[in-house]
Amino acid sequence: MVVATDLELARGATLKPLPDIAGQLGVGEHLLEPYGDGVAKVKLEAIAELADRPLAKYVVVTAITPTPLGEGKTTTTVGLGQAFAHLGRRATVAIRQPSMGPTFGIKGGAAGGGYSQVVPMELLNLHLTGDMHAVTAAHNLLAAMIDNHIHQGNQLAIEQHDVTWRRVLDVNDRVLRNVIVGLGYKQDGVLRQSGFDITAASEVMAVLALATSLQDLRRRLGRMVVGYDRHGEPITTEQLKAAGAMTVLLREAIKPNLLQTMENTPVLVHAGPFGNIAHGNSSVVADLIGIRGGDFLVTEAGFGADMGAERFFNIKCRASGLRPDAAVVVTTIRALKAHSGGTGSWPASRCRPRSPRRTPTRSTWAGRTCASSSTTSACTASPRWWRSTPSPATIPASTRPCARSPPSWACAPRSAPTSPMVAGVRSSSPRRSPRRPRNPVGSASSTPTRRRCGRRSRRSRAGSTARTGSSTT
Repeated sequence: MVVATDLELARGATLKPLPDIAGQLGVGEHLLEPYGDGVAKVKLEAIAELADRPLAKYVVVTAITPTPLGEGKTTTTVGLGQAFAHLGRRATVAIRQPSMGPTFGIKGGAAGGGYSQVVPMELLNLHLTGDMHAVTAAHNLLAAMIDNHIHQGNQLAIEQHDVTWRRVLDVNDRVLRNVIVGLGYKQDGVLRQSGFDITAASEVMAVLALATSLQDLRRRLGRMVVGYDRHGEPITTEQLKAAGAMTVLLREAIKPNLLQTMENTPVLVHAGPFGNIAHGNSSVVADLIGIRGGDFLVTEAGFGADMGAERFFNIKCRASGLRPDAAVVVTTIRALKAHSGGTGSWPASRCRPRSPRRTPTRSTWAGRTCASSSTTSACTASPRWWRSTPSPATIPASTRPCARSPPSWACAPRSAPTSPMVAGVRSSSPRRSPRRPRNPVGSASSTPTRRRCGRRSRRSRAGSTARTGSSTT
C-alpha cells in the first residue's frame, strides 16, 4: 500500500473561495485584501466591526519538551479545529507563520501533517505574503542606521562595542553568526564585531506579534534598546529616529493572513517569534479577530510548555486581555524516551549514509566516541561526558542523529588563542603560532633581530630607539 505524502494530500485538497471562509468568521469581503487565490490579508478594521459579537472559547495547544523533529502541536491544533466542525461547532485556528530556516532544516514545514494541514501548504511554508521579509527589512534598516550614526559623528556617544542590535536573515547560515562589519576604507563605516540571527529571533518579530494596532506597534518599536552609550545608559530606537521608518515597512505585515484547513476551517496565520528567545506565539491581532469569529478559537504555543505556554499565559494574554478556557498538552513516546535518558528513541533512519570511499575510523570528539563505517555511523555517549553536562535540555548522544566524523584536527585539544587583538576581535585561527613576548625596556635582546627584505621592521627599529634613546641609522 502506497501512503500519500503530506504534499500530495495538500495538493489534492478542495479549497473554498476565501470570501466564503471569511464569512464563517463573520468577516465581510470588504475587509479582505486578496493575495492570489489561496491567501488574503484581513484588515485591522475587522477588530472593531466584530467587537459586539460574543467571545469564543479560548483553547491553547502546547506540548512537553519536543525533539528536533517536532511532536505535532500544529497537527493537533489543526485537527482539533476541524473536529469541532464535525460536532456542529464553528472553530477558528490561529498559528504562527513558519520560518524558512526550520522549513529547509531537519524539522521541515509547519503546516501540520496528514489530513490535518493548512493549505495551500507551499504558500504557507514559502514566503506567504512577505511578512518575514518585511520584518527582516525593518530590523536591518535599524542596524544600518546604528552604524551610520556612529560613522557620521556619533552624537549619542554610542559605544560601538556595546551595540546589542545584530542583523537578521531568514535562513540557517552558521558562518554568519559572528562577523566583522566595516572592513574596507574609511567611508565604509566603523570596524566592529557583529553577527546575524534568524528573522524569527528578531525583537521586531516579537513586538509585531504583541502589538494591538499600528499605533501600538509604533510605540513598542520606539522603546526597543539597541545598545549603550559610553556612560552605560541605554540607547533606544526612538533616540535614533528609526521607529517611524520601521513602522512604515511593517504597515502591511501587521495584518493577519487568512487561509484554510483541508476541511475548510478558517485559519489565521500571523507572526512567528521563536519560543526560546521570545514568547513563541502567534499575534495578538489574529486572536482579537478570531476570538469573535465562532464558538472556539484554537491557538498554538510554540516549543515546549515551559517556553511557549508559560509566555502565552504571562505575556501574550496580558497584552491581549484574553483568558484561556482550556489547554491541550501534546505528549509523545518519542519525546518521553528522549528526555528520560533512555536509548533507542531515535529511528534507525536517522543515521545518515556515508560516502563509500571513507575508510573505517574511530575517533573521539567533544567527549563522544563515534564508531563509523563505510555505510552508517553510530554514536555512543561516554558516561563521563553525560555526568559532566547535567543540562536538562541535553539529549544523550545515543539518542541524537548520527553526524559526520570530525576532521582530525578537531579531535586534538585546542589551546586558548594567543594571537593579538584586532579591533577588539580575537582571531580564531587554530594554526597561528603565538607571538614571542617582547623584552622589557632596557634589557638585552637574546634573539637576533627579525629582518624583512634585508631591513629591520618598523617595530624592531622602534624598540631599538626606546632601548637606546637614540635614532637608528
